[in-house]
Amino acid sequence: MEIVIVGAGVIGLATAWRAAAGGAAVTLVDPEPASGASSVAAGMLTPVSELTYGEEPLLRLGLASRDRYGAFVAELEELTGLETGYRTDGIIEVAFDADDLKYLDDLRRFQETLGVPVEALTGRECRRLEPMLAPGVRGGLLAPEDGSIDPRRLAPALLAGGEKLGVRLVRRRAAEIVVERDTAVGVRLDDGTALRADRVLLAAGPWSGDLGGLPPGTVPPVRPVKGQVIRLRTRTPFIGRSTRGMVKGSSVYLVPRLDGEIVVGATQEELGFDTRVTAGGLWELLRDARELLPGVTELEFVEVSAGLRPGSPDNAPVMGPSALPGLVIGTGHFRNGVLLAPISADILSAMLLDAPVPDVAGPSSSPHPPPFNGRALLDAFSPGRFSPEVHS
Repeated sequence: MEIVIVGAGVIGLATAWRAAAGGAAVTLVDPEPASGASSVAAGMLTPVSELTYGEEPLLRLGLASRDRYGAFVAELEELTGLETGYRTDGIIEVAFDADDLKYLDDLRRFQETLGVPVEALTGRECRRLEPMLAPGVRGGLLAPEDGSIDPRRLAPALLAGGEKLGVRLVRRRAAEIVVERDTAVGVRLDDGTALRADRVLLAAGPWSGDLGGLPPGTVPPVRPVKGQVIRLRTRTPFIGRSTRGMVKGSSVYLVPRLDGEIVVGATQEELGFDTRVTAGGLWELLRDARELLPGVTELEFVEVSAGLRPGSPDNAPVMGPSALPGLVIGTGHFRNGVLLAPISADILSAMLLDAPVPDVAGPSSSPHPPPFNGRALLDAFSPGRFSPEVHS
């Protein structure tokens, strides 16, 4: 089967690798592969800390993807010989004041009803785990099964893994979907070259709806959501695990790397296709990080960057066959693209290869884990959930 994938971010790269492993002839189209949001993201693997009310299907998807990561990374690193910075040392979420602590306590109770393992911590217990935390930290939560990965290592490893399995990379911009007899049959590049395919995967992040040739309404609206990130460096131990903080209602996180880098992020700004780094965004990140970890201002400054996350109308992924036969959509992963890469690759490659979509179980410790089979996956994250007929 001939497959063309538009977009070589972490979702497109992971799917290309899996589809090639399934026997497909895969072509990736992207002028700047392994860049964009994938090169800016901090890489927290934290379905628990990212959980909000009403997102139980997304939680189950995140848990399933996190639990796949160990085998996913082991296979990728063995194939390529490249390290990904994968860590499984848990994530701590701390509260700066009483209101922040109440929010975390409510979140913990909600998580417990879903069978998600999380441990409540006093302020003293938080500082025992992370001694650099400010004395005023009121308490927090420990998600012991969460972790992190370095997307700047993961994305190139996925690119290398795909190439070892025969994935062809075309460093051009896709201009339009080629449609014949109401079916997607390939992609036309910006130089006029046409790439024929049996299936096309549209995984171009917030640019997914910009291609020509698409009938109106084929791609649900996916908007860019800006995130600014600071990279610092330390020569001595500073924090031992990823740390997320609530500071007077604002969220900030710090993610350590084994080489001494610490990633501080991330703003969430609805400003269209704006990738400018702003003084205000940096000030907010450093202000909140300093409240939680006063010593952060002594660390060496390395870099600041901004990226655009693809946000769907309900901020959940859009994965599935589109209304245009031959075209599959894989975008809208918002803040969870890196976390959801393993499960998204399994789902999307199965769709492209006409294979069964994998099942996703509920949390194993839940007294009533709801069924979440392949059919439910299609329904929960299908592009069709935004069609007018669904809401009529």
